[in-house]
Amino acid sequence: MKFFTDSSEKRRNSGMMPPSVAAPRKSVVQVRFPTRGLTLAYYNDRFDLKRGDLVFVDGKLEGLRGRVVDVNYNFRIRISDYKRVIAVADTEVHGKFFKAGSHVLTCDPSVLPKEKVASWFLSPADEEDFVSGTDDALGKLVDPDALPISPEVFHRGVEYYRENRVRYLSVDHGHGYAIVEGTHPYEVTFNTQDGKVGGLLCTCYCMQNCKHIAAVTLQLKELLEHIKTQISENGKMPEYFAAIHAATLFSLSIEGQEHGYFTL
Repeated sequence: MKFFTDSSEKRRNSGMMPPSVAAPRKSVVQVRFPTRGLTLAYYNDRFDLKRGDLVFVDGKLEGLRGRVVDVNYNFRIRISDYKRVIAVADTEVHGKFFKAGSHVLTCDPSVLPKEKVASWFLSPADEEDFVSGTDDALGKLVDPDALPISPEVFHRGVEYYRENRVRYLSVDHGHGYAIVEGTHPYEVTFNTQDGKVGGLLCTCYCMQNCKHIAAVTLQLKELLEHIKTQISENGKMPEYFAAIHAATLFSLSIEGQEHGYFTL
Protein backbone atom coordinates (compact mmCIF):
# COMPACT_ATOMS: atom_id res chain seq x y z
CA MET A 1 0.00 0.00 0.00
CA LYS A 2 1.49 3.38 -0.98
CA PHE A 3 0.38 6.86 -0.02
CA PHE A 4 1.60 10.03 -1.74
CA THR A 5 0.76 13.70 -1.37
CA ASP A 6 1.94 16.47 -3.65
CA SER A 7 3.60 19.62 -2.35
CA SER A 8 4.80 22.86 -3.95
CA GLU A 9 8.33 22.25 -2.74
CA LYS A 10 10.43 19.38 -1.45
CA ARG A 11 9.79 18.83 2.25
CA ARG A 12 12.31 17.26 4.55
CA ASN A 13 11.66 13.69 5.59
CA SER A 14 11.06 14.12 9.30
CA GLY A 15 9.85 16.59 11.89
CA MET A 16 8.39 20.03 11.46
CA MET A 17 8.80 21.74 8.12
CA PRO A 18 11.34 24.56 8.43
CA PRO A 19 10.65 28.00 6.99
CA SER A 20 11.52 28.17 3.29
CA VAL A 21 14.96 29.41 2.27
CA ALA A 22 13.29 32.14 0.22
CA ALA A 23 11.11 34.47 2.28
CA PRO A 24 7.56 33.05 2.25
CA ARG A 25 4.64 35.20 1.16
CA LYS A 26 2.91 36.84 4.08
CA SER A 27 -0.67 35.75 4.48
CA VAL A 28 -3.71 35.66 6.71
CA VAL A 29 -4.96 32.10 6.98
CA GLN A 30 -8.19 30.62 8.24
CA VAL A 31 -7.51 27.65 10.51
CA ARG A 32 -10.15 25.09 11.46
CA PHE A 33 -9.87 23.40 14.89
CA PRO A 34 -12.12 20.31 14.74
CA THR A 35 -11.95 19.54 18.46
CA ARG A 36 -13.29 23.00 19.30
CA GLY A 37 -15.57 23.52 16.31
CA LEU A 38 -13.84 26.84 15.61
CA THR A 39 -12.37 28.51 12.51
CA LEU A 40 -10.12 31.49 13.31
CA ALA A 41 -7.80 33.82 11.39
CA TYR A 42 -4.03 33.87 11.99
CA TYR A 43 -1.17 35.90 10.59
CA ASN A 44 1.58 33.90 8.86
CA ASP A 45 4.99 35.13 7.80
CA ARG A 46 7.10 31.99 8.36
CA PHE A 47 5.73 29.30 6.05
CA ASP A 48 4.45 28.84 2.52
CA LEU A 49 1.05 27.54 3.55
CA LYS A 50 -1.68 26.01 1.44
CA ARG A 51 -5.16 24.71 2.15
CA GLY A 52 -5.02 21.34 3.87
CA ASP A 53 -1.82 21.96 5.85
CA LEU A 54 -1.78 20.87 9.50
CA VAL A 55 -0.57 23.71 11.70
CA PHE A 56 -0.08 24.82 15.29
CA VAL A 57 -0.60 28.39 16.48
CA ASP A 58 0.16 30.53 19.49
CA GLY A 59 -2.42 32.13 21.74
CA LYS A 60 -5.33 30.50 23.54
CA LEU A 61 -5.43 27.52 21.18
CA GLU A 62 -1.72 26.79 21.44
CA GLY A 63 -1.12 23.05 21.46
CA LEU A 64 -4.25 22.23 19.44
CA ARG A 65 -3.86 20.88 15.91
CA GLY A 66 -5.63 22.86 13.21
CA ARG A 67 -6.02 22.61 9.46
CA VAL A 68 -5.66 25.52 7.05
CA VAL A 69 -8.93 25.99 5.15
CA ASP A 70 -8.17 29.27 3.36
CA VAL A 71 -5.13 31.41 2.52
CA ASN A 72 -5.47 35.14 1.82
CA TYR A 73 -2.56 37.14 0.38
CA ASN A 74 -4.53 40.37 -0.09
CA PHE A 75 -4.89 41.97 3.33
CA ARG A 76 -4.07 44.90 5.57
CA ILE A 77 -4.14 44.19 9.31
CA ARG A 78 -2.81 45.43 12.62
CA ILE A 79 -0.34 42.68 13.55
CA SER A 80 -0.94 43.12 17.28
CA ASP A 81 -4.56 42.02 16.71
CA TYR A 82 -3.54 38.59 15.36
CA LYS A 83 -1.90 35.50 16.73
CA ARG A 84 0.51 33.60 14.48
CA VAL A 85 1.09 30.21 12.92
CA ILE A 86 4.14 28.79 14.71
CA ALA A 87 4.57 25.36 13.08
CA VAL A 88 3.39 23.30 10.14
CA ALA A 89 3.56 19.51 10.05
CA ASP A 90 5.21 17.50 7.32
CA THR A 91 2.42 15.11 6.32
CA GLU A 92 3.94 13.81 3.08
CA VAL A 93 4.16 10.01 3.21
CA HIS A 94 5.80 7.63 0.74
CA GLY A 95 6.16 3.96 1.48
CA LYS A 96 5.05 0.38 1.62
CA PHE A 97 2.75 -0.73 4.43
CA PHE A 98 1.51 -4.02 5.82
CA LYS A 99 -1.97 -4.32 7.30
CA ALA A 100 -1.83 -4.98 11.03
CA GLY A 101 -5.37 -5.00 12.39
CA SER A 102 -6.57 -1.43 12.85
CA HIS A 103 -3.05 -0.17 12.11
CA VAL A 104 -0.73 -0.21 9.11
CA LEU A 105 2.92 -1.09 9.60
CA THR A 106 6.22 -0.41 7.87
CA CYS A 107 9.74 -1.73 8.44
CA ASP A 108 11.36 1.14 6.52
CA PRO A 109 12.80 3.79 8.90
CA SER A 110 12.38 6.54 6.29
CA VAL A 111 8.59 6.13 5.89
CA LEU A 112 7.20 7.15 9.30
CA PRO A 113 10.04 8.34 11.54
CA LYS A 114 8.88 9.34 14.99
CA GLU A 115 10.00 12.96 14.52
CA LYS A 116 7.69 13.30 11.52
CA VAL A 117 4.66 11.71 13.16
CA ALA A 118 5.21 13.63 16.41
CA SER A 119 4.83 16.84 14.39
CA TRP A 120 1.29 15.73 13.48
CA PHE A 121 0.22 15.58 17.13
CA LEU A 122 2.49 17.84 19.20
CA SER A 123 3.24 21.53 18.95
CA PRO A 124 6.86 22.62 19.42
CA ALA A 125 7.55 22.02 23.09
CA ASP A 126 8.25 24.94 25.35
CA GLU A 127 11.63 24.71 27.03
CA GLU A 128 10.83 23.40 30.46
CA ASP A 129 12.91 21.61 33.03
CA PHE A 130 11.90 17.97 33.23
CA VAL A 131 13.86 15.11 34.67
CA SER A 132 13.14 11.39 34.54
CA GLY A 133 14.74 8.16 35.64
CA THR A 134 14.15 4.44 35.96
CA ASP A 135 15.03 2.18 38.85
CA ASP A 136 16.04 -1.45 38.42
CA ALA A 137 12.48 -2.68 38.91
CA LEU A 138 10.99 -0.36 36.29
CA GLY A 139 13.84 -0.89 33.87
CA LYS A 140 13.65 -4.68 33.99
CA LEU A 141 11.97 -6.25 31.00
CA VAL A 142 8.73 -8.04 31.88
CA ASP A 143 5.89 -9.65 29.95
CA PRO A 144 3.19 -7.06 29.07
CA ASP A 145 0.60 -9.21 30.85
CA ALA A 146 2.66 -9.00 34.06
CA LEU A 147 3.01 -5.22 34.08
CA PRO A 148 2.73 -3.86 37.64
CA ILE A 149 -0.40 -1.72 37.45
CA SER A 150 -3.64 -1.38 39.40
CA PRO A 151 -6.71 -3.20 37.97
CA GLU A 152 -8.65 0.06 37.62
CA VAL A 153 -5.89 1.76 35.63
CA PHE A 154 -5.31 -1.33 33.51
CA HIS A 155 -9.05 -1.45 32.68
CA ARG A 156 -8.88 2.13 31.41
CA GLY A 157 -5.80 1.18 29.41
CA VAL A 158 -7.73 -1.68 27.80
CA GLU A 159 -10.42 0.81 26.80
CA TYR A 160 -7.82 3.12 25.27
CA TYR A 161 -6.33 0.18 23.36
CA ARG A 162 -9.73 -0.94 22.05
CA GLU A 163 -10.56 2.63 21.03
CA ASN A 164 -7.33 2.73 18.98
CA ARG A 165 -5.99 5.66 20.98
CA VAL A 166 -2.45 4.39 20.43
CA ARG A 167 -2.11 6.38 17.25
CA TYR A 168 1.54 5.58 16.57
CA LEU A 169 4.13 3.12 17.84
CA SER A 170 7.69 2.47 16.69
CA VAL A 171 10.57 0.30 17.85
CA ASP A 172 14.14 1.01 16.79
CA HIS A 173 16.74 -1.52 17.93
CA GLY A 174 14.85 -2.17 21.15
CA HIS A 175 13.97 1.45 21.92
CA GLY A 176 10.25 2.12 21.69
CA TYR A 177 8.20 5.28 21.22
CA ALA A 178 4.44 5.74 21.07
CA ILE A 179 1.83 8.50 20.89
CA VAL A 180 -1.42 7.96 22.78
CA GLU A 181 -4.29 10.38 22.24
CA GLY A 182 -6.18 11.09 25.45
CA THR A 183 -7.11 14.47 26.88
CA HIS A 184 -3.93 15.53 25.08
CA PRO A 185 -1.49 13.55 22.94
CA TYR A 186 0.94 11.81 25.28
CA GLU A 187 4.33 10.29 24.47
CA VAL A 188 5.35 6.94 25.89
CA THR A 189 8.92 5.64 25.72
CA PHE A 190 10.03 2.12 26.59
CA ASN A 191 12.55 -0.64 25.95
CA THR A 192 11.60 -3.98 24.47
CA GLN A 193 13.24 -7.28 23.63
CA ASP A 194 11.84 -10.73 22.87
CA GLY A 195 8.28 -9.55 23.47
CA LYS A 196 9.04 -8.07 26.88
CA VAL A 197 8.94 -4.41 27.93
CA GLY A 198 10.57 -2.18 30.53
CA GLY A 199 11.72 1.35 31.24
CA LEU A 200 8.20 2.64 30.57
CA LEU A 201 7.76 6.40 30.88
CA CYS A 202 4.81 8.64 29.90
CA THR A 203 4.58 12.40 29.52
CA CYS A 204 1.45 12.47 31.65
CA TYR A 205 4.09 12.35 34.40
CA CYS A 206 2.21 9.88 36.52
CA MET A 207 4.34 8.45 39.30
CA GLN A 208 3.20 4.91 38.43
CA ASN A 209 2.30 2.98 35.32
CA CYS A 210 -0.69 4.74 33.74
CA LYS A 211 -3.50 3.89 31.33
CA HIS A 212 -1.45 5.24 28.42
CA ILE A 213 1.37 2.83 29.23
CA ALA A 214 -1.10 -0.06 29.57
CA ALA A 215 -2.59 0.74 26.16
CA VAL A 216 0.86 0.87 24.57
CA THR A 217 1.89 -2.52 25.97
CA LEU A 218 -1.30 -4.09 24.60
CA GLN A 219 -0.80 -2.46 21.20
CA LEU A 220 2.83 -3.57 21.14
CA LYS A 221 1.82 -7.15 21.90
CA GLU A 222 -0.71 -7.12 19.03
CA LEU A 223 1.78 -5.65 16.56
CA LEU A 224 4.46 -8.18 17.48
CA GLU A 225 1.99 -10.97 16.78
CA HIS A 226 1.22 -9.51 13.34
CA ILE A 227 4.93 -9.19 12.57
CA LYS A 228 5.65 -12.71 13.74
CA THR A 229 2.94 -14.27 11.58
CA GLN A 230 3.08 -12.03 8.51
CA ILE A 231 6.45 -10.30 8.16
CA SER A 232 9.30 -11.96 10.02
CA GLU A 233 11.58 -14.25 8.05
CA ASN A 234 12.75 -17.47 9.65
CA GLY A 235 11.36 -16.21 12.97
CA LYS A 236 13.72 -13.22 12.98
CA MET A 237 12.06 -9.99 14.06
CA PRO A 238 12.94 -6.74 12.27
CA GLU A 239 15.19 -4.36 14.18
CA TYR A 240 12.88 -1.48 13.24
CA PHE A 241 9.18 -1.11 12.64
CA ALA A 242 6.61 1.65 12.92
CA ALA A 243 2.83 1.41 12.96
CA ILE A 244 0.12 4.03 12.77
CA HIS A 245 -3.65 3.83 13.14
CA ALA A 246 -4.88 3.51 9.55
CA ALA A 247 -7.75 6.00 9.87
CA THR A 248 -5.42 8.51 11.51
CA LEU A 249 -2.93 8.21 8.66
CA PHE A 250 -5.67 8.82 6.13
CA SER A 251 -7.28 11.74 7.96
CA LEU A 252 -4.03 13.59 8.73
CA SER A 253 -1.89 12.80 5.71
CA ILE A 254 -4.39 12.45 2.87
CA GLU A 255 -7.91 13.66 3.64
CA GLY A 256 -7.14 17.37 3.87
CA GLN A 257 -5.02 17.53 0.71
CA GLU A 258 -6.44 19.07 -2.43
CA HIS A 259 -3.86 17.45 -4.70
CA GLY A 260 -1.96 14.16 -4.82
CA TYR A 261 -2.80 10.49 -5.16
CA PHE A 262 -2.46 7.17 -3.41
CA THR A 263 -2.23 3.63 -4.69
CA LEU A 264 -3.35 0.33 -3.20
